[in-house]
Amino acid sequence: MLKQADRERGAVLWFTGLSGSGKTTIAHQVEEQLLDAGVPVEILDGDVVRENLSKGLGFSEEDRNTNIRRIAFVAHLLQRNGVFVITAAISPYKAIRDEARDMIKDFVEIYADAPLEVCEGRDVKGLYAKARAGEIKGFTGIDDPYEAPENPEVTCKTDSESVEESAQKVIDKLIEMKFLTEA
Repeated sequence: MLKQADRERGAVLWFTGLSGSGKTTIAHQVEEQLLDAGVPVEILDGDVVRENLSKGLGFSEEDRNTNIRRIAFVAHLLQRNGVFVITAAISPYKAIRDEARDMIKDFVEIYADAPLEVCEGRDVKGLYAKARAGEIKGFTGIDDPYEAPENPEVTCKTDSESVEESAQKVIDKLIEMKFLTEA
């Protein structure tokens, strides 16, 4: 049985990876385990944030960075008040992820690592096909870069690990970092 370590602040679990890499799926599995342990948790999903907090932003590098700064700011506010915050946003640029890390104490970067062809095969919304057909411009992994993390705290190889295995790696890291304890 898990429980939150005896501390005032929460932590920010920053999931990053290509569209279709499994970020949100693993994030929800981790959320479920944290909720079962009675840990206060909130998910800031990239698509949901774009529909609400970042409505009207496009996909230029500047707009993407603004979106990530907004996610980081909200995550910071929640985290400093004892909430575990799970973000699941592509966040394709290393510099803006580093900026988020600098803003947030107790930042845990989780890289959902899957080859582009695997992500394309999982694409239920058809976004990769639209990007390849030229219908979507600046799509990460197609005509806009994704800068993979160099030293994430956790790497989930989502083309070869189950969702449960990936989520357990995250939980194990939270225990190792003393954000959680085993009761």
